[in-house]
Amino acid sequence: MAERMILITNDDGVNAPGLLALKQALEDVARVEVFAPDRNWSAASRTRTFHKPLRVDEVRLLDGSRGYATSGTPSDCVSLALLGLLDRLPDLIVSGINDGLNLGRDVSLSGTVAAAMEGVRVGVPAVAVSFDSVSDRSEMPDYEPSADFAARFVRFLLDQQELPQKIVLNVNVPYAPVGRKLEPRVTRLGGEAYSNYLVTGKDPQGRNYYWISGDPLTKESTESETTDIGAIAAGYVSITPIHLDMTEHSLLQPLEAWIPQIDGA
Repeated sequence: MAERMILITNDDGVNAPGLLALKQALEDVARVEVFAPDRNWSAASRTRTFHKPLRVDEVRLLDGSRGYATSGTPSDCVSLALLGLLDRLPDLIVSGINDGLNLGRDVSLSGTVAAAMEGVRVGVPAVAVSFDSVSDRSEMPDYEPSADFAARFVRFLLDQQELPQKIVLNVNVPYAPVGRKLEPRVTRLGGEAYSNYLVTGKDPQGRNYYWISGDPLTKESTESETTDIGAIAAGYVSITPIHLDMTEHSLLQPLEAWIPQIDGA
């Protein structure tokens, strides 16, 4: 049997501590290959680079091991690896561990989730992992519990005979005090996880500038624990299956009734 292989990427950049923690935990599960952006691409969503060439450089990760840094987006990283820079397709893609949660409708903005989607798009199962680093008040957030959970989850997935097709498994890990066991819940996407607001000002030349920002919505903590937002608020790990088929199938037949009117019949 061929050695199992996992491709790791992220949107926080190749030197992010969450990536290193994930890589070190998964090395006990399978062969690990790292293709990650050379800088932070948070909130990049599924941005792809088609208008200029991309660079890929072999680099040393923070523990001295080998990885590859690309000049592209998270989605570019996965595409580069799958289109020929890896010697074969990986058995699984794991994107993360993201510095901050990716919950509710805001997953559409996430570069972490988008990188996983890029793999699923071409038939490789994928997991996105994010951690509530905002609630970890230490100088350096502790990614080890999240990485340990990710390794257990990935080991379980790789032992399955068949994984769901066209599905990203979006995993969010809450902050938990030392010694507290992380318990998972299977969830659906919640509503809005972050507020959005506009910061305005003037630069040194007197020109107006605008900065789109946002904060976690604490009011969402009352959401049902069946949603990812509610589960995280209750202290559970949320595992949300996200389907790439965004078609609202229930409307296909009703919309067919519009066709004669559109055609002027």
